[in-house]
Amino acid sequence: QVQLVESGGGLVQAGGSLRLSCAASGRTLSGYGVGWFRQAPGKEREFVAAIGWTGGTTHYADSVKGRFTISRDNAKNTVYLQMNSLKPEDTAVYYCAARGFTSAQAMAGIGSMGYWGKGTLVTVSS
Repeated sequence: QVQLVESGGGLVQAGGSLRLSCAASGRTLSGYGVGWFRQAPGKEREFVAAIGWTGGTTHYADSVKGRFTISRDNAKNTVYLQMNSLKPEDTAVYYCAARGFTSAQAMAGIGSMGYWGKGTLVTVSS
């Protein structure tokens, strides 16, 4: 069992930056692919970014590529999402998810599988 807790959300104006954290407990994340997903009110959850279980590859949705960066710190058992040049359309609840031995690209299609945090709200004002 892996417990995931997201933090770092908040209110930011367009063009600003936030860094989200996904802290894991229960077991090490070193054997897990980890991804970030987001869901806005009235919309389906969508994939944002992922890092593979080996830590050597990343994968991003086209809508965030070049603006967001996912990384991991194995010593802290934490995965981060650095979000720059934020837009109002980035407003959503952001969720962290982990699935064992999953590549970065495969994380985009995990659906509801794996372990999920409760989310952190990001609001980007115009």
